[in-house]
Amino acid sequence: MKRIIPVAALALTLIAGGGWLLSQPRTTASGGFDLPGAASAQESTAADVEITDMVQGDVNAPVEVVEYASFTCPHCANFHATVYDQLKENYIDTGKIKFVYREVYFDKYGVWASMIARCGGPEKFFGITGLMYKGQSEWVRAGADGAIADELRKIGLLAGITKDQLDTCLADSDQLRGLVAWYQENATRDDVTSTPTFLIDGKKYSNMNYADFSAVLDEKLGE
Repeated sequence: MKRIIPVAALALTLIAGGGWLLSQPRTTASGGFDLPGAASAQESTAADVEITDMVQGDVNAPVEVVEYASFTCPHCANFHATVYDQLKENYIDTGKIKFVYREVYFDKYGVWASMIARCGGPEKFFGITGLMYKGQSEWVRAGADGAIADELRKIGLLAGITKDQLDTCLADSDQLRGLVAWYQENATRDDVTSTPTFLIDGKKYSNMNYADFSAVLDEKLGE
């Protein structure tokens, strides 16, 4: 089980290039990672950096879906491999739902991945996210920190971001602090205790297959 440490200490540890040793996350019955302590996490003292929600679909759609996910969570990768594409085709691209993606951080590698995904701005974010999840089993097992960082840079390069831009993004300590604080605020407010977690019009749901997800959406759209 991976425990959340105070966000200020977390940010300082990450900035220093280190990490923290935590026990393995517990898999939930619905297929997700447990984040005990999220609701009681301490208030952030991070830098005042504005973090933008990453959004797909019609912002005025009748139903809003928020996904809380970690780039290092295999259950999240599975969701994006088995459910997300159908969700995008049938509900996001058709203007039925507004889809919001919010990052959750288990470790420094998830933060690095987030900083790479956001480096290209909103236009490239979801494309990079897809590449992150598709190649997750490879880059998370690349070995030492430097090897993992290099694999993440390769994904950014594939998306058309230059090496200098990627290095600048990864070195942005204010952005790092802002992301960690943003995540902590979101997880506490929305009681996010495992990944992936979904908010559908504000109601919390755990991991679902496409049939169950579409059934919930169709019910919401029919109201």
